Amino acid sequence: MNLDNIIDNIYPLPDRSKALLKERIYEIAYPKATILFRANRIASKVYFIKKGIVRAYANQNEEEITFWFGKEGDAVISMKNYVEDQRGYETIELLEPCELYEIQTEDLRALYKNDIEVANWGRKFAEQELVKIEERFISRQCKVAVERYKELMNNDPDLLKRVQLVHIASYLGITPVSLSRIRAEFK
Repeated sequence: MNLDNIIDNIYPLPDRSKALLKERIYEIAYPKATILFRANRIASKVYFIKKGIVRAYANQNEEEITFWFGKEGDAVISMKNYVEDQRGYETIELLEPCELYEIQTEDLRALYKNDIEVANWGRKFAEQELVKIEERFISRQCKVAVERYKELMNNDPDLLKRVQLVHIASYLGITPVSLSRIRAEFK
């Protein structure tokens, strides 16, 4: 996904403000299995995915619990870092070779102070990320695994083709064996 589309999907900016934002964003590429953020560290960057898939996970009882996937057009961010300058709880790993747009958090904050349009863009960005988090939380708390799998099939079918089943099972909060049973029901 190109940078203009990503920016506009968050909040359309006047040309001057968009140019200021884009001046501080760089395109980079990393191989599969790169760790962008590590748990218990402060991240100083925000990324947007041009191409590829990432996952966020936390370690619990020596097990990786996947709680988020990002793909083309999505932001890759630790909200605790971004909002509070505190160490994040998640590790974010690239599941495919990725092309990313990268911006330093301090550059974003400077733009927020100096350009009201970019500040409004940043507010909309944070609001959209909050809604996504809320939707994942409600789904995880209020739906059974079969419903969560069906929701994933309907809303993000290519994710099921691009992500290892062990990560999908973790994301759904079930074992790989349970995921196999659920998948068999839908065939």
